[in-house]
Amino acid sequence: MIVCNTLTAVVILSYNSLEWHKLFLPKIVEQAASGYDVVLVDHASPDNTADYIQAHFPSVKLIRLKKNLGFAGGYAAALEQVSAKYFVLLSSDFQVTDNWFPPLLAAMEKDPQLGAVQPKVRYWKEPELFEYAGAAGGYMDKWGYMFCRGRVFDRLEKDSGQYNDDVKVFWASGGCFMVRAAAYTAAGGLDTALFAHMEEIDLCWRLQNRGYTIGAIGNSTVFHVGGSVISYGSPQKTFYNYRNNLAILVKNEHAGKLLWLIPWRLVLDGVSCLPFLMKGNFKNILAVLKAHFSFYATLPYWLRQRKSARAALKKGHHISGVFHKSVIVKYFIKKQSTFTQLGIKPETLS
Repeated sequence: MIVCNTLTAVVILSYNSLEWHKLFLPKIVEQAASGYDVVLVDHASPDNTADYIQAHFPSVKLIRLKKNLGFAGGYAAALEQVSAKYFVLLSSDFQVTDNWFPPLLAAMEKDPQLGAVQPKVRYWKEPELFEYAGAAGGYMDKWGYMFCRGRVFDRLEKDSGQYNDDVKVFWASGGCFMVRAAAYTAAGGLDTALFAHMEEIDLCWRLQNRGYTIGAIGNSTVFHVGGSVISYGSPQKTFYNYRNNLAILVKNEHAGKLLWLIPWRLVLDGVSCLPFLMKGNFKNILAVLKAHFSFYATLPYWLRQRKSARAALKKGHHISGVFHKSVIVKYFIKKQSTFTQLGIKPETLS
């Protein structure tokens, strides 16, 4: 068991990520003086990541896994071996900045009902833009589609300070995700069956159902390379996004809504394949079909997980970050392509 000397363990999951560690880890270690321990979890990388870290970063605590368990599985295995009040799940392709950590810790220490928070996530390759995976905090529309302040579908906004406030959101980015350890454990942690993509959304939803809130902190910024493990637009990413979106809906949504939502999503997901068809991208169309077949084949598992998740539901608790309109209609029909244009008024963190 790794017992941290501080309140927080910044846990970095790594698979063949040595190039990113050489680039980004020095700053992460430097900023650890602001109040966190650094733990690196290596998935038996053939690039000798673990040996390099041990030799060049002696202050970094190292966990060696015997095989690649995926994002959710890797963190699930690693966090069982770490003792801290807070965990920060930080992907290996993130660059932190000066003073990125204290605002996150301050928010968590101020409000014991704050279950998880994220900083602003900007694009490493084009630093003035928000990044796809989280931007300035995640939302969900009435049909279960996810989007962010600063990123609606593939439209990345420029960060001009419009999202510098601290607000309640529906989900926080799993790429840089600070979570209260006790809440994480009580909620059952990340669902390893999701493997990769949307597992942090699932966890945030379960945390909210238990009475916690999720926050986005506006005066903390990190930069994300993006697509370094599973590339954007790849059939593998398409598969996990479509399958896992359906899975987390079944696990967490109200039963009455699911009766019409899942059939409607079949229609919408089919329509969403038209751009793939127009581009002759048949691999992604096949990935969508495989996602639906996989979802229905594993439906008994998701229903069992639903029973467990709904049993812990705190009745009467308000769920933040849900847009009770269709982001699809707003974006594709009404041409409202930024978060501000959607007319959403975020709830301020207390």
